[in-house]
Amino acid sequence: MSNRPITEDDLHAYVDRALEPEREAEVAAYLGQHPDVAKRVAAFSDQRDLLRSALLPIAEEPLPPQLNLARIIEGQRSIESQRRRPSSFRWAIAAMLMLSIGGLGGWVIRGATSAPAGGLSALAQEASDSYKVYASDHTRPVELRDSTELAAWVSSRLRQQVKLPDLSKSGYRFMGGRVVPTSHGPAAMFMYDDDHGERLVVLTRPMTTDQNAPMAPLAGGDVSGFSWADGGMGYSLVGQGAAESLRPLANEVRKQARTI
Repeated sequence: MSNRPITEDDLHAYVDRALEPEREAEVAAYLGQHPDVAKRVAAFSDQRDLLRSALLPIAEEPLPPQLNLARIIEGQRSIESQRRRPSSFRWAIAAMLMLSIGGLGGWVIRGATSAPAGGLSALAQEASDSYKVYASDHTRPVELRDSTELAAWVSSRLRQQVKLPDLSKSGYRFMGGRVVPTSHGPAAMFMYDDDHGERLVVLTRPMTTDQNAPMAPLAGGDVSGFSWADGGMGYSLVGQGAAESLRPLANEVRKQARTI
């Protein structure tokens, strides 16, 4: 078994059954050791199966005779040689365009399902998902607790210098963190708690879009918080309770991140 790390591309290829047998076995072993990632990969598989089921009846329909490419080409040749029915040529072009659009449509659907937008809303959802998975875990909510080791690790994985926010003056202790996979590459997750056991999660990763974005609130179910982006890095602070109660903490994280 190789020592290559399991990447986001490996996970998507695993869902598409496009891996070599040896690599597929490595990914399967990795998922067996990381149930949170396995749960997300299972959701990808369900989405793929639902999409295929929805499009299968259309894919199996026979091509209408009027869109037969050979017939279109023959008709165009006849028009060019006889110059008697110019309107038919326009219909031939329209039919060819329909075929092209149909082909491109498959790639549009594929792109919509396999490459979600990488903006602030996606970052907020990733932070919310991480909070729901790890904040409720009282056995192993974080992977590393040493702040120096964690900062070096996440900076290496994100290929950006990452500073761990210090929220001790706001009443929150640093618990530790981990690297979490997202649809847009690895992200760093840091966790904090207070004297009442309330936990916060700060998620940060490089942004593909919204590379500089003002702070925006997140409110969904039991999780709320704020997300923003500065200089190509996105940040999201989430927890429980009213979003406005978390604004001072988000402002503190943003202030510290700008001093890197």
